Amino acid sequence: MSSMTIQDVAPAARMKAADRRELILAAATAVFGAKTYVGTTTDEVARAAGVSQPYVVRLFGTKEKLFIAVIERAYARLIDEFRRALPGDVEGRAGRMGSAYTGLLAERGMLPVIANSTALGGEPEIGRVARAGFSDIWRFIRDEAGFSAEETREFMATGMLINAIVGLRLTGDYGNEVSATEVLEACFPDAVEKVRAFLPEIGEPW
Repeated sequence: MSSMTIQDVAPAARMKAADRRELILAAATAVFGAKTYVGTTTDEVARAAGVSQPYVVRLFGTKEKLFIAVIERAYARLIDEFRRALPGDVEGRAGRMGSAYTGLLAERGMLPVIANSTALGGEPEIGRVARAGFSDIWRFIRDEAGFSAEETREFMATGMLINAIVGLRLTGDYGNEVSATEVLEACFPDAVEKVRAFLPEIGEPW
């Protein structure tokens, strides 16, 4: 699977500032998702986005501020997708929201940056933003979606398991390793092949 760059979408010079910012955030999401916050440089994000490193710094400031913008966007996108899944019968709500969560795999790095943000709770600014995002998701599922505390725990636990599958790139072991095959079929009973098409192979940078 090839990686996306800003040039694949449109020439940056012809874009509005908001569009350039969004496309840089999409590229940053892919790179941070593959290499984590600690392992990523603004130069790598710039190269993935097809812009200069000074431009990224001018737009976002520090790497920390860029990562914060990435995780804020990821949490907001997650809640937007959950909200779109709410209309319909109550009994099918969890299934629709689960499909919405899986659908975020279509954007490379989206779920890994959420997982990475939860590992950085000790960082003063990143931790503050990550805790707020996590709390927003919990409250959305409890209040807007109407899940019980136990249903919310189970739903979010499944999401964390999916994050682990993505981060470990377990799809490469599907059909060859018993545990990987079983966990993929348990999490994606009707969509294993679709999920495998979304996720990066072992060795792909992002």
